[in-house]
Amino acid sequence: MESTKQQDLIFLELRQRLQSGLLVIRSDAFEDKAEVNVTSGDSAIDIHIPDGGYQVKLIPGVSLVEGSWQKSPELNADGLHVRLRLRVDQPSEASDGVTVRLKEQEEYRFLCQSCGATLLKEKVFRRVLPLPNGNWNALVGDWCCHPDPFANKKLLPKEDECLTGDTYFLLTRDSSCDHSLTQQDDPSCSNLDTSRYSGKQTAGRRNPVVFCKKCSAVLGEAVTTDVLKLFVSEVVMRRSEDEEVTVPQRRLQFLERVLASRLLELSSAQSIFRFSIQTPDGQSVIMLWLLNTDTLIASFSGTDGGSNGLISSSGRHLDEHRSCQAASSVKVLYLPCAHTQLQEAVAAWEKDISVHPLVLPRSTCDELLQLLTSCTDTLPPSLSSMNSYQVAYLKR
Repeated sequence: MESTKQQDLIFLELRQRLQSGLLVIRSDAFEDKAEVNVTSGDSAIDIHIPDGGYQVKLIPGVSLVEGSWQKSPELNADGLHVRLRLRVDQPSEASDGVTVRLKEQEEYRFLCQSCGATLLKEKVFRRVLPLPNGNWNALVGDWCCHPDPFANKKLLPKEDECLTGDTYFLLTRDSSCDHSLTQQDDPSCSNLDTSRYSGKQTAGRRNPVVFCKKCSAVLGEAVTTDVLKLFVSEVVMRRSEDEEVTVPQRRLQFLERVLASRLLELSSAQSIFRFSIQTPDGQSVIMLWLLNTDTLIASFSGTDGGSNGLISSSGRHLDEHRSCQAASSVKVLYLPCAHTQLQEAVAAWEKDISVHPLVLPRSTCDELLQLLTSCTDTLPPSLSSMNSYQVAYLKR
């Protein structure tokens, strides 16, 4: 970043497990670093600079150790760095993601995330089962001394079952699909590698793309005439007994929280930390490395009513004190695969079997890259990259 034009005025990163934090204040916010003061408020951190006060509200169990903050001896290129010490009673835990919340013998509705239209209603599953992870067929080849016993078998749900993949649901159609869904063959975005759930390589096979009939948003694919694949990034799942929730939600905010949830689940359950974000035809778009899961972040853009990639307008409460709530986030490193200067690193990731594939619609991959890039652009330059990787945060 060549200037501070996009850099936030104030950026705060807190690590719960390390019980420490870093506060960066842009250099044009003060003339003398003696004008900067940090104090501990009531479950909050108060930051005082010449133009006024800023307050970051902390989550329960996290507080600033009074008098522990230390300014860097010299100003960095992107401003003043202030080190903080925290008191953390218990690191916050992530809530269950969408695939974990799906339970047996409960009634669900599936809604289009883009327009809120009901896609499937009154769905009750007798069994909800997880599918093997994206590399399972390759692992069978590595571990078995005999031919792959699953080579000609597909893992598909029965009428009253739902199979959950890393980024999608597999479920059967019902009569409501005729009124809510439409589909068509589209080679440009529907070349599906079904080995992700069948264990069988089917290069060149193209499945019909499934759209919302109301708004034409891409929702998934028709695996067979009776089985649908719906991406978790494109649909909202609600229990029928739950109160109505406003849909559609902010698109990028929804995508951010869904992906952060899935990254946390996969890293916790399978100790997976590196991911290849791919289109259904197997084209890698983003290489993503999950770095920290215990992070709290907050930022101020310095413009009244403005928002940025870290704290959305819905999470900001500007008043006479200019305050915001610290957001639980995951810190990630990423590489855009289209970047010509990074092809060697991208090629190494693609050959590494420990890199876990996450398949999303092409448009969603582009939205995710936009989300990550906009976050990186607002970070202090010294924190926006690490080696050859870009740094970003996804709110939980």
